[in-house]
Amino acid sequence: MTLRNILLLAAGWFIPGLGHGLQRKYARAAIFFVCITAMAGLGLLMDGRIFEYQTENPLTILEFFSDLGYGLLYLLSRLTPIGLGKLSSLSFEYGTAYIAGAGLLNYLVALDAFDIARGKKK
Repeated sequence: MTLRNILLLAAGWFIPGLGHGLQRKYARAAIFFVCITAMAGLGLLMDGRIFEYQTENPLTILEFFSDLGYGLLYLLSRLTPIGLGKLSSLSFEYGTAYIAGAGLLNYLVALDAFDIARGKKK
């Protein structure tokens, strides 16, 4: 593992597809960015919630780590009033699941960029 590989992993975690873009895999980078961002955006439009770290409920801790998967979105949710969720909304659960799914998918995409950097994939 080199520092370059770790930086590509971190870049891919922070912004979906950036790790691929820095490796000149532009088509993959664009597809990953658009799909993951659209998934998270739809979750926000459906009044989904982005969870902060809480220790009261173990499931909330898991939700926090899945939301943390989309690095930039999580940072923006802490700095601005987005992702607060609206429990009374009919689509609240679906929106929350979309946001969590986008974060988990981004972990896999960042690991894919890391594997490409290591030479394990093309």
